[in-house]
Amino acid sequence: MPANTPTFSPAALARCIPFAVFMALLALRGYLPDDLGVDARWIYGVQTALVAGLLAVYWRDYGELVRQNLPDARETGWAVVVGIAVFALWVQLDAPWMQLGTATASFVPLDADGHLIWPLVLLRLAGAALVVPVMEELFWRSFLMRWVQHPGFERVDPQTVGLKAIVVSTFVFTLAHTLWLAAVIAGLAYALLYRRTGKLWSAVIAHAVTNGLLGVWVIATGRWEFW
Repeated sequence: MPANTPTFSPAALARCIPFAVFMALLALRGYLPDDLGVDARWIYGVQTALVAGLLAVYWRDYGELVRQNLPDARETGWAVVVGIAVFALWVQLDAPWMQLGTATASFVPLDADGHLIWPLVLLRLAGAALVVPVMEELFWRSFLMRWVQHPGFERVDPQTVGLKAIVVSTFVFTLAHTLWLAAVIAGLAYALLYRRTGKLWSAVIAHAVTNGLLGVWVIATGRWEFW
């Protein structure tokens, strides 16, 4: 096998393994039989801890996330604006025709009396706003989008990524979400932000803002279907 094959390169594995572990545990949480007597909601904590641990183990392989590649104030501002805009659209784009089936792993952090279970709430918020944005942007944008552009993705400058790579990676990103139209908009927004700034942190920040605001909104409104 050629040495530059990206699928098995250390950089590719560092971006794919945390994502694969997260998705595997997501599937487990969604299809865990009820008669096992296990509260599947706590599996999200296992997801978060394992993925955070894997990101820490592979951190030295994420050259795009070193301190020197942090966005400047203007780029950070645009990332925040994009994150807010995606959130505002996400909560509106939930008509039946905008959905791909129903989520298999629902997350309702309420006890039998309908009260919030705050450890579950805080765990979900931390995972969604801090861990997931890093894990997903490393996989969807840093790896997949650049890999579609060229198999030697590590050498691809994100600012040179073409339309095909953006569209294909966004399409696959959409398949992983129930709200397909919202996911299309989010995927394109994060991809274009990454391409424009050339800094993965911009996409991570925007994604984190979206997920953080969505979490606060879900808790305030009780619209648990968005979680």
